[in-house]
Amino acid sequence: QVQLVESGGGLVQPGGSLRLSCAASGFIFSQYHMSWVRQAPGKGLEWVSSINNRGIMTTYADSVKGRFTISRDNAKNTLFLQISSLKPEDTAVYYCSRILGNYYEKNYDFRGQGTQVTVSS
Repeated sequence: QVQLVESGGGLVQPGGSLRLSCAASGFIFSQYHMSWVRQAPGKGLEWVSSINNRGIMTTYADSVKGRFTISRDNAKNTLFLQISSLKPEDTAVYYCSRILGNYYEKNYDFRGQGTQVTVSS
């Protein structure tokens, strides 16, 4: 069955960095476009970034552009999100999601359990 397992979250000071990972299994990872979405306390899901199946095309939400970098290693079935210059408003649970459709679409059929990122001094 499809499994997406995120890791790499934690407590970080403003301006700090983290690298989130998502280990995928149960499907042919290289055939699917992938996204990171996040959910801040008391708020709904927010799309963060997407990458196409080959790792060539990427898109970012305006709120993270220039600070976050999405990438993938298809040989290792792993999705990454390098997050830098963190702000308190980046505090959220970050989820890895499998896209249903084209890489720029925001429809998902599977999502992981999430990894918590807390930005605080």
